Amino acid sequence: MFGRFLLATSVLLASSSAFAACSVDIDGNDAMQFNLKNIDVPKTCTEFTVNLSHSGKLAKNVMGHNWILVKTADLQAVANDGMAAGLDKDYIKAGDTRVIAHTKVIGAGEKASVTFATSKLDAAGAYTFFCSFPGHWALMKGTLKLI
Repeated sequence: MFGRFLLATSVLLASSSAFAACSVDIDGNDAMQFNLKNIDVPKTCTEFTVNLSHSGKLAKNVMGHNWILVKTADLQAVANDGMAAGLDKDYIKAGDTRVIAHTKVIGAGEKASVTFATSKLDAAGAYTFFCSFPGHWALMKGTLKLI
């Protein structure tokens, strides 16, 4: 009886852990830094959620942050096109099919989330997440892997 209880508890905890692993919390600050440089997305997740927060003190028009996911090869072009799009379009070119997922631009104390299908990712692919606010992408970026 006790053995079955332990087994059931282990399965429940494993399920909870797998569910929790299908999301990540990431923070941007006024020093133009994300608190994470790498995000691993388990292949067992059909969807993945990124919860972005801004722990700084500055408004979004001064030090706004967003979270954008692209193939690494597309990073610079997407960032450059985003600058031209402007803040009212979250520094993302309208209809840009190179963008896999993104949040809106947020300022101090704000939060934003995005959920995307992991079927958009390839385990052999190279992916980069970044903030497209002008000048930020050089520092505010990291890698995302499907594992």
